Formats: sequence, C-alpha cells, structure tokens
Amino acid sequence: MKTVLKLEEAALFILGIFLFNHLNYEWWWFLALILTPDLSMIGYTFGNKVGAFSYNLFHHKGIAVLLYVLGFYLKNELLQLAGIILFSHSAMDRIFGYGLKYEKGFKYTHLGEIGK
Repeated sequence: MKTVLKLEEAALFILGIFLFNHLNYEWWWFLALILTPDLSMIGYTFGNKVGAFSYNLFHHKGIAVLLYVLGFYLKNELLQLAGIILFSHSAMDRIFGYGLKYEKGFKYTHLGEIGK
C-alpha cells in the first residue's frame, strides 16, 4: 500500500509541475521555491503545538488548492504560484514519508512515525 500512496503523491507532484508550466515564470522559480514551505518548521522553536500548527498550515493540500483556485479566479499568477508550490512541496514530502504533524512532536505524522 505504501508504494501505491507514493505513486499517487508522485502523480500529484507531476500535476504541480504541469500547472507551474502554464504560468509565466521561469523554471528556476520552481526550483528556488520548492523548499520554502519548510521554513514553517521554525514554529517548533516555540514548542510542539505551535510547530505542528505552522507546519500543517504550510503543508495542507486543501489550503494549497484554495490558493491556486483563488489565484486562477482572480487571474493572479502570484497566488497561483503560491498554491502550486505548497501543493507540489506537500506531495514531494509525502513521497518521502513526511506527513502532517501531530502536536506530540515533529516525528509523529499522519503517515506514521518518521525514522521508524
């Protein structure tokens, strides 16, 4: 089952690349921004509860899709870009087993414990 989930996330990552290709940004923007959602881990300096909240906020695919759709509706490519980066990054993280975080600590995710 893990293989099927990883393939699904890989397909979603490819969808993010496909959507990015339809924006008027150079490709280096995708590469430069793809890891920026991980800056949300700074929240862990304020404890597990704040860390989990900030991490999950920037790794939630629903929020990413909402940003993209809002940007599409408003014809705002910057919002679309933000949505695509959040969506693609989340898919990439889940390929590697990093899921949404529980307040118990960084290594406890909805996909299981990291490093186990």
